[in-house]
Amino acid sequence: MTTQATEVEKKKRAPAWSRVGLWSVAACTVVAAVCDAMVRLNARGRVYDDVARVPHNKVGLVLGTSPLAPDGGPNLYFVYRIDAAERLFKAGKIDCVLLSGDKSGDDYNEPGAMRDSLVARGVPAECIMLDYSGFRTQHSVLHARDTFGQSGLTIISQQFHNERALFLADRAGVAAVGYNAQDVTLWRKWLKIHSREYMARVKLFVDLARAWLRGEKI
Repeated sequence: MTTQATEVEKKKRAPAWSRVGLWSVAACTVVAAVCDAMVRLNARGRVYDDVARVPHNKVGLVLGTSPLAPDGGPNLYFVYRIDAAERLFKAGKIDCVLLSGDKSGDDYNEPGAMRDSLVARGVPAECIMLDYSGFRTQHSVLHARDTFGQSGLTIISQQFHNERALFLADRAGVAAVGYNAQDVTLWRKWLKIHSREYMARVKLFVDLARAWLRGEKI
């Protein structure tokens, strides 16, 4: 009888735990959707695909990524960002380029790789600045403001990344627009990166909330 009673109790508890799990998933989905919508709406009208429509800024901030994909081939996110920076510079939409990314060691140097690619495409080295401490998008925006003295920027990355960077730039008091590099259409890569972006947008608001609670500003 005791065994039967235990089994009955387990069966009663199972639906309750299932409901908790479903509500948790639903709540997380709603939070992610709200964060995503706020970031998108904030960037509306300030991200450009057409180079002719991009307003002029002295500096274009290229957000870093690895030049190589995990399989050792070229990382198309990197290639397309370099394409975009080259187009803007040669169209006279920016006067110089700030390359911000991770330099974890001599064998991993995102800004250096971006510089070499742009110089090879005819962008003068004297028009290029390097930020080796752009470990996160927030760092890149803050260093552009605090280290390189920029109060206005054209941010160069894929649209999903530009939208989040613009949200951060607004909170940092930097007047910015975004120029969209071509996105990657390989579906597995696209799904992985865009799923990660949803989480990054949630973390953005968590970080802002923590800063607010501590009385800090970006």
